[in-house]
Amino acid sequence: LAALRQEGRPVFVYFTADWCLTCKVNEKTAIQRAEVTDAFTRRKVAVLVGDWTRGDPAIGRFLAAHGRSGVPLYLYYAPGKPPVTLPQILTPAMLAGLGG
Repeated sequence: LAALRQEGRPVFVYFTADWCLTCKVNEKTAIQRAEVTDAFTRRKVAVLVGDWTRGDPAIGRFLAAHGRSGVPLYLYYAPGKPPVTLPQILTPAMLAGLGG
């Protein structure tokens, strides 16, 4: 994340887990949609995924630092700006419009 931000790249970071129903619905209905992939490709948005399925302590600390005790957590880092925490329910239009 730090390296991508230093490059000036926009970054979409999301934290998920195999047992998180909301996470899986968002992945299928918003994150993995063609229009989102196309928009992210055009804008050179890097996508980072944190898998909290097994309760990784480093991810737990990151979540806690952002005021969360669990997943999902969706963050968008525009170049040179602090991260924006996105809602727990995503839409393709919301994601495709990031940075636009």
